Parts: sequence; C-alpha cells; structure tokens
Amino acid sequence: MIPTAQIKKLREALETSARPLIFFDDDPDGLCSFLQFYKLNPESYGVIYKRAGPLDETFLNKVEEVQPDAIFILDIAQVSQDFLNKVSNVFWLDHHAPQTLKKVTYLNPMVKSKGEDNSPTSLWAHKITNVSNWLACVGTVGDWHLPTKDMRKDLEEEYPDLLPKNIKRPEDALFGSDLGRLARMFSFILKGHNKLAMTCAKVLTRIKSPYEILDQSSSQGKYIHKQFTKVNAMYEELKNSIKITDDPLILYNYEHNKTSLTSDLSNEILYENPSKFIIISRFRNGDHKCSLRSTKYEVLPILKKALEGLSGYGGGHLHACGANVPERDWKQFLENIKEQL
Repeated sequence: MIPTAQIKKLREALETSARPLIFFDDDPDGLCSFLQFYKLNPESYGVIYKRAGPLDETFLNKVEEVQPDAIFILDIAQVSQDFLNKVSNVFWLDHHAPQTLKKVTYLNPMVKSKGEDNSPTSLWAHKITNVSNWLACVGTVGDWHLPTKDMRKDLEEEYPDLLPKNIKRPEDALFGSDLGRLARMFSFILKGHNKLAMTCAKVLTRIKSPYEILDQSSSQGKYIHKQFTKVNAMYEELKNSIKITDDPLILYNYEHNKTSLTSDLSNEILYENPSKFIIISRFRNGDHKCSLRSTKYEVLPILKKALEGLSGYGGGHLHACGANVPERDWKQFLENIKEQL
C-alpha cells in the first residue's frame, strides 16, 4: 500500500510541472503508467528504458536535452545513486524490491506491506492520475495481476467485453481475454529500436478507446495493430519451435535477433505448463539474456543460488525473474538450476 499523502504529493508534482521528463520500463506496465501520466500532463516527455541494470548517468544527456523541472521514474527496478546526485526533483514509482536511496521521493507498495504487496505500477498510476481506467487495466493484466474490484467494475460498465466476468485468474485474463490481447499488443510494439517503440507510444497517447486498436477503427489503431502483427509473426515462429518433454525444466535458446521476446514467451509457456520451470534464453554478444518463470517453484531464490560464484546477474519477482549469464558460465548456471529442481 502507498500512503494517500504520497499519492497526493506525486499527483500535485505532475500536474504543476511545466516540463516533466518521464523514464518508463519497456513492458505493458511501464508503458501504461507513462500513458496515464501523459494524459494528466500532456507536456510530458517520455523516454523508454530498455536496458538491464540501473538507470544511470548515461541518461543524463536526456536530462540536459529536456531541461525538466521534474523527473518521474516509472516501473524501473533500479536507479543509480550517482544519477540521482546529479539531478533534482525526482519522483520514483515502482513495485519491485524496495530500494533505499537519497535525493528521490520514492513510492513503492512493497515498503509499507513489507514485501507482500507488489501490485503493478500502472495500478498505482491510476490511483494517482484517475484518467484512464482501461489503460490501467491493460498494464495490470500485462503484469500478471487482476484489476482491483473498483477498476474491474468501471471496466465492465464502459467496456463489458474486454474482461469477461467468469475470468478469476490473472493468467486467464492475460491469455484468454481481449484485455490480455491488448496487453500483448502493447508488449510487442515496444520491441526493436527505441525510436520505433517511442513512435508507437506517442501514437497511443492519441488513442481514446481500446476498440480503435482491436477493431482498427482509426488510423492510430491501424498503425498499432500493424506494428503488433509484424512482431507477432516472429513470436509465433519461435513459440512453435519450443519442445515440451517430461523434464521439469523447459529450456529454449534462440540466437541473436533484433527483437527480444523472452519475457512474452516464458509467460505463455508457463501458462500452458504450470508445473514446469521455464527458462527462455536469447543469446547475444556472448551472453544469455534469460526470462525465468514458474508457479510451482520460487524462482528468485533459485536464481540467486544458481548465480553464486558466477559472473552473471539477475533478479525480479518471486515467481518471475530476468537474468544475464555469460557463455562461459552458462553450463554451470544450468546445472545449478537443475540441482535445485
């Protein structure tokens, strides 16, 4: 839970900012959080964050370029203290493992709940902005959560067919509803080069209804649907190449591709195989960039133990993590995972 006073403070900061700079994560939760902030303050300048590791000093050039009077960081798990030391008036809204840093107003439901509440950033963005319930629901479902009762009630009144009443589980919402279909679209249009991803984000700021995208009823909706279709073709090809055996571990490697689809693939393979431990790896520049998922096993402690003594790194949520493992440590990393399973 985030205290009401903090929510009010962040809203006031966003509303009164003349030139807000917003860094946001490259997934549906991060994107939908940005879109809600933008709708409250259309003067916002967005920067998509597509890197592993912390938001650091390499992004100071954007601060210099935009000259913001306030900086907002959305759904990004780590921020460098060196970056914060060189900027001012920073607000950080997140739901990953709590951080303790200086020179930032930090909002995270995990803090007050002692790690129990990791509800998505887009849900909290809705509490802060109250501008677009359907966008908040897309981001929430895209992050493997269900909307709150109030959000779902409002969604049913305005868009009753997006999330059927009989859907009670986050995974069914993500893979068995039009709301989940939108979440996948939002995920896929963020793939590839930053310039194209930001173009798609800007197009989304002009869309008022989800049906513009689903029914391709506007030029903006057609554009988003077209970009999604291109990536989806690659996704389906990769998915059809994954082989399922009796082994508790499902491991799939694919070579460097301009588009990273590990997170999306691991989510859907987990949905179809809930008793398995999933590792989807993309090999690039000598490293295996992985998405790890499981509902049966606790992924985070298994990952941390598997990385002990190795030069890779990783982290995330209890049942969903990301990792980067050099080729020289890859075989040992897999052995460490298998031993624990």
